[in-house]
Amino acid sequence: LSQTDATRRFVAQILLTGHLSVPAVLDADALSNLAMITRWWERLDGNAVLTPHPGEMARLLRCPIEEIQKDRVSVAKSAAQQWGQVVALKGAFTVVAPPNGLSRLSPYANPSLASGGTGDVLSGVISGLMAQGLSPFDATCTGVHLHTAAAERWSQRNGNAGLLASDLLGEIPLVMKHLREMI
Repeated sequence: LSQTDATRRFVAQILLTGHLSVPAVLDADALSNLAMITRWWERLDGNAVLTPHPGEMARLLRCPIEEIQKDRVSVAKSAAQQWGQVVALKGAFTVVAPPNGLSRLSPYANPSLASGGTGDVLSGVISGLMAQGLSPFDATCTGVHLHTAAAERWSQRNGNAGLLASDLLGEIPLVMKHLREMI
């Protein structure tokens, strides 16, 4: 999207004026633009999923990244409660927190996911799951698991460096197939 005044006005128009009628996943520049709008969460339409990495979370909360990393679970839970939205704080052991004070922690810490575009894949998986009827929280938990398990599969064959976002796309259906076979 970019981070310009025009983009910020566009983001505010779409997300903060009551026009958003379906659940949405907010990532990257959408989050960075929201961070520049005072008390944005008071006007954000319901049922959004925010997927910040620690840097984006630091911008949203206006605090140093070190504070985010000290207690990622508490930070994600507090933000979800304050904002009234599902938060997926990405990174090693991604934290998913709904507004009700619960949280779920991914069992994976895969450094190969620290490459450009992998967060876009996660956003797409979560969006697709919500489009199929899962609640924002269930879609986010499921999406995080599929995303990180796909990275684990890839890393077992290739190591922890060199993963491209497009590499995840081929792994996700295989992870889903494996999960269905376990049932």
